Amino acid sequence: MDKKTSTRKGPEFCSLRYGLALIMHFSNFTMITQRVSLSIAIIAMVNSTQQHGLPNASTEGPLVDTLNNPSRSMKEFNTGGMAWTGQFTIWAKWAPPLERSKLTSIAGSGAAFGSFIILCVGGLISQALGWPFIFYIFGSIGCVCCLLWFTVIYDDPMHHPCISVREKDYIVTSLAQQSSSPRRSVPIKAMVRCLPLWAIFTGFFSHFWLCTIIITYLPTYISSVLHVNIRDSGVLSSLPFIAASSCTILGGQLADFLLSRNLLRLITVRKLFSSLGLLLPSLCAVALPFVASSYVTTIILLILIPGTSNLCDSGFIINTLDIAPRYASFLMGISRGFGLIAGIISSTATGFLISQDSMSGWRNVFFLSAAVNMFGMFFYITFGQVEIQDWAREKTLTRL
Repeated sequence: MDKKTSTRKGPEFCSLRYGLALIMHFSNFTMITQRVSLSIAIIAMVNSTQQHGLPNASTEGPLVDTLNNPSRSMKEFNTGGMAWTGQFTIWAKWAPPLERSKLTSIAGSGAAFGSFIILCVGGLISQALGWPFIFYIFGSIGCVCCLLWFTVIYDDPMHHPCISVREKDYIVTSLAQQSSSPRRSVPIKAMVRCLPLWAIFTGFFSHFWLCTIIITYLPTYISSVLHVNIRDSGVLSSLPFIAASSCTILGGQLADFLLSRNLLRLITVRKLFSSLGLLLPSLCAVALPFVASSYVTTIILLILIPGTSNLCDSGFIINTLDIAPRYASFLMGISRGFGLIAGIISSTATGFLISQDSMSGWRNVFFLSAAVNMFGMFFYITFGQVEIQDWAREKTLTRL
């Protein structure tokens, strides 16, 4: 995969493949806003039927409930699993190797951006127009995205009626080394014995461990340690999401810039961004207990953790497209499963630790998270690869 690909590059920002990335961006945006909209509107619905005498009952309850309910936050953090993994099947046939980071980061950043928008305006819409308009507005956006999806997105560039000849030739040529024959079965045994694949799973486990803690327990930490009531600041609670969205896109642009200019090899880029995405948030987390007296510094670190963590999107998160493009969607689903397991364990452990002693408990939570991240980083650096694995090649399938 480090071999030089086609040098005749197709058009970029006016190209069909970038149009697909934008459609997926808004599709992910729609999925997360509809999920969080339900969390916001359900409290307003309950208040409107059970608490008629309380004025403005829906103005602050929804946001507080959304942020302080760990089980609901976990569902939103892991939302759109099947849709997100299904997108990797499309990118396996649409994304040239030198543009995979950019395209997938543009598409994937829609979820974080959607969280930012809905947390900023969801409560305002409910208060100003009424809770049904949350569903009307974001449901209408979803219908438009659905129409665009069925109209514009095709399985591969060969069968798309609107793609230019130049762009089609560029994509097909750049992906010429990938097998295109229909798969017959999934080589489970070979996958289980594959250390580069386990490096990806370990990276997902470490990545989701700390991110889940931040997303789930952010208001709890601010309330218990800084003694600040977060219910009056929807914008504050949404800042980590806009940081995550921005870092996802910028990381993808930088990763593919380094590849296109031949400044770094593909394996170096994957390991570099994986290391940054695991090391930087760990340093921020370890520093949190030592700056607890400073409100501003604490908020900055809490924003930086999910932001820098999303640099992993250009690392091990898209590594399945490198080592096994024909099974990328299936392996992404397994990877997110490891992430979900990590989120469940980390949330349970965090709840137990902070229930014992708040200050020392939080310190133990962040040090444990940093240790998990460091393990994932070193494991991926040691065993991560970018070459297509033997079991993912066409010749392997003839023996199954």
